[in-house]
This record gives sequence, structure tokens and C-alpha cells, in this order.
Amino acid sequence: MGEVLIYGIVNGMIFVLMAVGFSFVYGISRLPNFAHGSIYVTTGFITWSFINNTGLPYWLSVILSLIIVFLAGVAIYQFVMIRVRGMPISEIIVSFAIALAILEGLRLQGIGGFKGFIGPGYVLPRFIDGMLETPWVTIDLQRLLIIAVGLLLLGFMWLFTHHNKIGLALRAMAQHERAALMLGINSDRMANIALGIGSTLAGLAAIVVMPLGNITCESGYTVLTNAIAVCIIGGLGSWVGTILGALILGLATTIMSAIGGTMWNNVLIFGLIILILILKPSGLFGQQKELQERV
Repeated sequence: MGEVLIYGIVNGMIFVLMAVGFSFVYGISRLPNFAHGSIYVTTGFITWSFINNTGLPYWLSVILSLIIVFLAGVAIYQFVMIRVRGMPISEIIVSFAIALAILEGLRLQGIGGFKGFIGPGYVLPRFIDGMLETPWVTIDLQRLLIIAVGLLLLGFMWLFTHHNKIGLALRAMAQHERAALMLGINSDRMANIALGIGSTLAGLAAIVVMPLGNITCESGYTVLTNAIAVCIIGGLGSWVGTILGALILGLATTIMSAIGGTMWNNVLIFGLIILILILKPSGLFGQQKELQERV
């Protein structure tokens, strides 16, 4: 039982890292960034390329990769998303098209993932090797690092949005866009910054989580699906909902893996999505208006 709980918390924190960038962007600008998963994979590939093709140190490769994906997020909004903002269907189609273009472009580099194919050698090194053995559970240090990074990230984001001028402006946009506009806050500028930060958060998740496996195109679709699931269950745009929704999914998938195997995890995730959309469409902690029955 203790092992299931610990690994459930680890998986929950992985879900937090995967979803926090998507939730942040939507909470600030109401943009559903379906390129989120592709940015996750791109960060891993860029970091791997810096390490193996240019010989840069791991820490420098990570910093450069995060800077690149931040600028990529800004560019996606500035040159593409700004032209369809306010048109929900177009936002989804355009951002998903960007995701497909990126992921299929990476597939040409040999990064597979479908039908069991994985590009050779596309693996990020672990930050910490070794295992922690206790009477209750044996766990590798990389997973413990994921918990630590997740907690530090959540603490940093709270401080940023409560004690920084830009963070306060982003928070104002998230709480009441019209009031923020009346106070002179530039909506497009905030959306630009939000998409850049959201892309960086997706990249940070890749840096921490990808050493547990391989860099594959399929993981981009998985990360996007997981992020959407967390936001739907917890509530779109809700920080508390994102954290609790991620922990719920982490524990649920861990228990399901222990009982029936990992093959049932996707069934569980989509089942929870359907259940939440039926019982509480705005999510467990969402602030959006509930759907009303129309006669």
C-alpha cells in the first residue's frame, strides 16, 4: 500500500508538470494551446542534440533549450495565434496543426513512437542515479527529484503571480480580463508572455520527466492528452484544480497499473473525462459557468 501511495504521488507530480503550462496559458489568455505536447518533445530533442551533437554540458543544454522553447512559444502567438484569437474552433485547429507539423517533422529525424518503433539513442541522461531503499518502498532518486522540482515550481509560480509586476498583471488577466484592460494592461502582450512561459513549463517537464524513458513523438500526444485530462477534471484555468486533478489521476493510474496493468490507464483517463463532463462540465474546481439544460 505504501509503495502504491508513493508512486501515486510521483505520477501525480508528473501529471502536474505536464499540465501546469497548458493550464497557465488557458487561464491567462483562454487559448487552448494544442501545441503543448509537441513543445514538450521538442525540448527533449533540442537538449539531446546540444549534448550529443555539440558537446555542450548538460546544464547549459537545458538552459539553452528552455530559452529556445520560450521564444518558440512567443513566436507561435505573435505570428499565428494572435490572428485567430477569439475564434475557439480556429484556435484549436491552428494550434493542433502546429503540433502535427512539429511532431511529424521530428519523426523525419528518426524519433518514432508508434508501432513500437523508437529512434536509437534518443534518451536524456538522468540528473541523479541511484535508488532509495526503505522498509516500505524502493524508489529511484530521479523520481524523488520530480517531486522536489514540482513542489519548487509550484512555489515559484505562486511567488511570481503574487509578488512580481508581470505576474500580477497575468493574474489580473486571469481573474477579470475586462477590468485588467480598463487598468491599461495589454491583453496581447500578456497572452504573448503567457504562451512563452507555458512553453517553458512544458519544456521543464520534459527535462525532468524524459530521463525516465525515451524521446518519442508519441509522448507529445500523450502529454497533450494528459494535460487536457487534468484540466478537464480539475477545472480549466484553476490552479487548485490542476494540482488536485493531477494527484487524482496519478493515484488512479497507479492503482489501475497495480491491478490490471498499464494498458488500462488510457481507458481510465478517458473514462474520468467523460464522467466529469457528464456530472460537472466545469470540472471539480472550475469557475466556468455550468452548462444549462435548454428546453
